[in-house]
Amino acid sequence: MSLGVTKVVIPAAGLGTRMLPAAKAVAKELLPVVDRPTIQYVVEEAADAGATDVLLISSPSKRAVERHFQPDPRLDDRLKSPEKAALLASIRSLMERVNVSAVDQPEQRGLGDAVRCARDFVGLDPFLCMLGDAIFSGDVLPAAQLIAAHDRLRTCVIGVEEVPPEKVERYGIVGGVEVSPGVLKIDRIVEKPSIASAPSRLAIAARYILTPAIFACLGQTPPGKGGEIQLTDAISLLLSRGEVVHAVKLSATRHDIGSPIDWLKTNLIFAARDEKLWKQIAPLARGLLDVTSRGSAPDLARDTS
Repeated sequence: MSLGVTKVVIPAAGLGTRMLPAAKAVAKELLPVVDRPTIQYVVEEAADAGATDVLLISSPSKRAVERHFQPDPRLDDRLKSPEKAALLASIRSLMERVNVSAVDQPEQRGLGDAVRCARDFVGLDPFLCMLGDAIFSGDVLPAAQLIAAHDRLRTCVIGVEEVPPEKVERYGIVGGVEVSPGVLKIDRIVEKPSIASAPSRLAIAARYILTPAIFACLGQTPPGKGGEIQLTDAISLLLSRGEVVHAVKLSATRHDIGSPIDWLKTNLIFAARDEKLWKQIAPLARGLLDVTSRGSAPDLARDTS
């Protein structure tokens, strides 16, 4: 377990427009994946990697996200019996391991601006930045993999994944020289390039370890499209000043919840990891496939248990 990175910053102030109207009253970070909200998976990943302090970058409309990590005496009182107490076991166990606090992002001015709001929380320490609309599955999750890499390299470390050519223009793409298996020394980052101009197909994958040097660069990064301050632009400025930044190819699989179809896919994938739960869902899934293959509308009212 690392002793060097214990602070985590999770930007969670965004409006989640791709998940509207579902995200109008319920923050996308609280949308459930099987039995818990997405944001809980993110904090669990951090805690499992040894993190002890988490800062949510929030907004007045996201108070429910913060409340998920706070005690609720009335709910606790209603769940006194052992059977019902188990319903909150996962979040109670998590809160015994990590402290969660929040600070508001005054205006929605992009990911870079959100990270900049964490300056006082970070102080002089390296920190893990985790986007709240992506969760991972695998034997080694990104937080643990990146912290281990930072322990070796002592630099900023960015998690990346290889994406197909048609998806390159959706992401920040890194270029560089491989210095060890799965590890690149980055020489440039291009935000949403065309496949023709992309330096590789290695996309930034929602997880970073950054050092406090990033804050000076964020303060000098001009707003781009839509008035947003891009974190990738600040990292590019960091590179131009001679700072070393590495990319690590993540071994885990990313699952997004930023759009309805991605959220549905993620729920099915995570449900399939639970044998007992999947035994209940599989007959329904097979029934829907059979019916739709015949070209008729599925009858969801039919009992498939």
